[in-house]
Amino acid sequence: MTTARGQTHSGSAVDRPPTTVDTATGVRRLLPAMAALLVAFSVLTALAVLTLYVLADRTDRSFAWTIQPPLTAAFLGAGYAAGCVLVVLSLRDPVWAHSRVPVLTILLFTIATLAATLLHLDRFHLQAEFLDRPLLARAAAWFWLAVYVVVPGLMLVLLVPQERAPGSDPPPRDPVPLPLRWALAAESAVLLVVGVALYAAPSTATALWPWPLTPLTARVLAAWLVAFGAATALAAVAGDLRRLRTAAVAYTVFGVLVALAVLRYPGTVAWGGPAAWAFLAMTAAIVATGAAGWRLAPAPDRGTA
Repeated sequence: MTTARGQTHSGSAVDRPPTTVDTATGVRRLLPAMAALLVAFSVLTALAVLTLYVLADRTDRSFAWTIQPPLTAAFLGAGYAAGCVLVVLSLRDPVWAHSRVPVLTILLFTIATLAATLLHLDRFHLQAEFLDRPLLARAAAWFWLAVYVVVPGLMLVLLVPQERAPGSDPPPRDPVPLPLRWALAAESAVLLVVGVALYAAPSTATALWPWPLTPLTARVLAAWLVAFGAATALAAVAGDLRRLRTAAVAYTVFGVLVALAVLRYPGTVAWGGPAAWAFLAMTAAIVATGAAGWRLAPAPDRGTA
């Protein structure tokens, strides 16, 4: 009887699906509090995709501030779509090592966006001069401010217990091919340089960007560039396809949606300048490297430890 029980217990351990992650594996999981915050952020980013990407021409009536030209709104919406993908895929793969880069990407973006919001609060529909705007637009402005005060603060607080949670990171098993690592590193450098320049000095947009930007839109747009630049740098340094997969899928989505936004508003782009062609080349590179990382990375059901 004892032997039978022992065999049964051993068999259940052997037969456990490789995707199961519990305390017995020794792998650090995504904490429930962090998962709850990511669920909330996924809903917020989905709403942003609707109001910015789908309704890019109506930001004066449905968004926190008026964004012109609509291509800028669509570009920001593409960033939120990628952020939503980051969050949803992180929730589907509960291993913290696979979610660390997405969470840090979101944290960097929200902090930079909060700073941009506070610097340009006069442009938001919560100001008295915008009382003629629809109630939805004015409510969206207050909601935006609340979100970007609360989310980065909660994320910073939760990062400490998340990193101290029981368990450890699974060892790297699938190295990123060297050409892909170099491509990611190069793209990271471009995104970071352009993003930092636009954020620090929005006036550089006339030389660096292929369509007009206001100081506020330049800084919020730059927040996405810096966040994705940091994410690609971390992915290149980590060199593990398993940890790259979530970011690669989101990176591909971002590039594809940006390209579709340009096709939607082609007349906005100053095609006669070098910035336009550099922008197109960078968009193509983002799609190519993102798709390559997505294709090469093992799916979560191949195991998490």
